[in-house]
Amino acid sequence: MNSLRGLNLSGNQLTGSIPRSIGDLQSLTYLWLDNNKFNGSIPSSLGNMRVLQYLDLSENNLSGSIPTSLETLTYLDYFNVSFNELTGQIPDGGNFGNFTSELFIGNKGLCGAPRFNVKVCKGNMPKSSRRNFLLRYILPPVALIIFVAAAIMIYLFKSRGKNSALLSFSESNLNFKHKRISYYEILRAADNLDIANLIGKGSIGSVYKGTFYNEMIYAVKVFDLDVQGAFKSFDTECQIMRSLRHRNLVKVITSCSNLDFKALVLEYMPNGNLEKWLYSPNYSLNIGQRLRIMIDVASAIEYLHQGYSSPIVHCDLKPSNILLDEDMVARVGDFGIAKLLTHDQRMTQTKTLGTIGYMAPEYGSGGLVSTFVDVYSYGILLMEIFTKKRPTDELFLGELTMKRWVSYSFPSTIMQIVDTELLNADEESVKANIEECLVSIMELAIECAADLPDERPNMKDVHVRLNKINIKVAN
Repeated sequence: MNSLRGLNLSGNQLTGSIPRSIGDLQSLTYLWLDNNKFNGSIPSSLGNMRVLQYLDLSENNLSGSIPTSLETLTYLDYFNVSFNELTGQIPDGGNFGNFTSELFIGNKGLCGAPRFNVKVCKGNMPKSSRRNFLLRYILPPVALIIFVAAAIMIYLFKSRGKNSALLSFSESNLNFKHKRISYYEILRAADNLDIANLIGKGSIGSVYKGTFYNEMIYAVKVFDLDVQGAFKSFDTECQIMRSLRHRNLVKVITSCSNLDFKALVLEYMPNGNLEKWLYSPNYSLNIGQRLRIMIDVASAIEYLHQGYSSPIVHCDLKPSNILLDEDMVARVGDFGIAKLLTHDQRMTQTKTLGTIGYMAPEYGSGGLVSTFVDVYSYGILLMEIFTKKRPTDELFLGELTMKRWVSYSFPSTIMQIVDTELLNADEESVKANIEECLVSIMELAIECAADLPDERPNMKDVHVRLNKINIKVAN
């Protein structure tokens, strides 16, 4: 593994200590170990990884101090150890001068510089830190305030649309994981947003493929600021996505924001979205692939509803918002109208609605949002992926809806409405197994799409049931 450049083990159940020998990976640039159960100390050997740019150790059970050897990593742009059991002083040399307090929160035993929002270290602050305290922590904020005020005045007088040389990043909204990029770097990466690099278009913007300076390929979501709600959608995605970590969610790398330009830089998904695989010619999915995709989506939504500190409601589940990576693993994206509920909230109200055909009755009629809104959409999505019929298909007119169409066919004639691509098996035993699984899937879909929220299952139960069905399909 000496040539390995990136290692992502995040979001698992890994235990034990991080081996010291990891420092021997001299070519490693990106290392994700977050959201596991690692314990013990952070190996000082990480300081030997001279080209390391990105290191995420957050949400583990790591203890001890942060090794000062990490100060020697001159390329380290992102270092996150939030929500561990770390103690001692936060290093302040090297690139640690560029890190923000959010990267260290959740460690009650840490101390250090005031800008990290931790307690001041008693008696062990280096002499150089005490000597330079005024110069580093008092004068710079004052100078910064004066500079920003002057810059705003100059901008207001001289600004002419998009002619500003460099667009600022929305630092208040995202914890940045990569080196900052300018508006012009985005243009260069996507060939001036040429249509040849266009990989998707939605109601509030377009997504382009971009190749950046480090030869890394990302997706660039550019918001159309002439569309009503685009500003709010951008802010919502930044707020919601800044702390989410799950293998089935599209990661936001960074953002670029200015009065007349807003964009998100996202993970690039080479296999496009689920809509393409369902409806475009020359693309097809077998029953196992479709089921695994829906299990991935269920896992992501379960995390949003129950695995995060506060429940998050996506509000717009549909095939175009489900992306597929190189291994056909599904990732849920587009959180532009998502809602963050507080701990004591079961429901909130909004005027922003999702997509026709996927909205729960209480959401479409009264704007009422709860986690069961996503469960309803998921039920419609289950019906769609296994029947290959959109909920807005011309077949559904008047009182006939997708849900009623499936319900009327359940269970005796369910095989007459499912996608014919799923019925190509020759052996009778295989056909019988497929029919049994499809009946179980449609039964679950009907339950998810119940008219009343309290009659719908939660996403944890949905996830468990789909996994059981998947075992039967595999057998």
